Amino acid sequence: MTGQSAYRCSQVFDGEKIHQNTAFLVSDGLISGLCPSDQVPAGYGLVELGDRILSPGLIDLQVNGGGGLMLGDAQNVEDIRRICAAHIGLGTTALTPTLITDTPETTRKVVELGIEAWSAGVPGFQGLHLEGPHLFQGRKGAHDASLIRTMTDDDIELYLDAAQKLPSLIITVAPETVRTDQISRLAAAGAHVSLGHSGATYAQCRAATEAGADCVTHLFNAMSPLQHREPGLVGAALDLGKLNVGLIADGVHVDPVAIKVALRSKQGPGRIFLVTDAMSQTGTKVTSFQLGGREIFRKDGTLTLKDGTLAGADIDLPSSLKYLRDVVELDLETSFALATSCPADAIQRPLGRLVQGRAADFALFSNDLDVERVWLSGNVVDG
Repeated sequence: MTGQSAYRCSQVFDGEKIHQNTAFLVSDGLISGLCPSDQVPAGYGLVELGDRILSPGLIDLQVNGGGGLMLGDAQNVEDIRRICAAHIGLGTTALTPTLITDTPETTRKVVELGIEAWSAGVPGFQGLHLEGPHLFQGRKGAHDASLIRTMTDDDIELYLDAAQKLPSLIITVAPETVRTDQISRLAAAGAHVSLGHSGATYAQCRAATEAGADCVTHLFNAMSPLQHREPGLVGAALDLGKLNVGLIADGVHVDPVAIKVALRSKQGPGRIFLVTDAMSQTGTKVTSFQLGGREIFRKDGTLTLKDGTLAGADIDLPSSLKYLRDVVELDLETSFALATSCPADAIQRPLGRLVQGRAADFALFSNDLDVERVWLSGNVVDG
């Protein structure tokens, strides 16, 4: 996009705080900055957005699929584009499509497609999240137990190469099933090692963190709980300041009281951030779909296997923001930060804040937090 535009809005969230009656300035597809709504510089065309909330585009670091497609079923870059597009329309302008535990062949295929997608400039694509296969069987959740395995030298080489070629690479592992030297190699290469699907002790989690792990996958779910004699992975997630911690806020995976306790407990620099754990149903009206040959049922905002095991989440980030506001009673600044600057910081990408010189990826929300419009590099996204 060429030209200069000033988007005048009653509330502008910059990634950390909300500014009242402010104009957001964009020049040639890049962010120019913010100014009071009555002090727009000469040369900027005014775009009146009225009584709404303008925010950096949302960021989702755990997205298993969308638009009717799971990442593991992707066959080409256009399939990854389709998954990303389903989320962009919901205000998520940056995401790391996520592969749950699969075969070595499928993992390699997805990594290769991800590298191609980044080279091709697929809108919204910001890397990959490999959730498994190096997990603990006893906390597998909906992952296929037959595909969970130890990390091999071939795996390490694939991940090291991917970490150099992707903008970000997240790898979820159970700390009791991988060696600390493996974690150190991955972290040194730039991969974000995330602890999850684990029955580990606090000591094991601390050792993994000291080796280089810096994230935790979907807090409270599929992990050793906080107990008074053994804090487990939940305790480590909240206690170890380095760890950035993903959280599903859908009213199903985590009780609102637990969310409040976690938010009060977590001390930085690592912070909690929202994830959806979305599956292929996002952006569709399907009532069931396939996951590795198993049927997933969609009902009343919940996704489950036939036996009732939770299998991902049926929520998008704007709905998560509504849940935080209406049920958790969290203020808007904190809520929006959990879906913008916090995940951006977790993967150390120049996203999630309205900072001069960055791509103008932003979204417009009604006061009821419905997404009304989305921009990528200053261009309105159709649909």
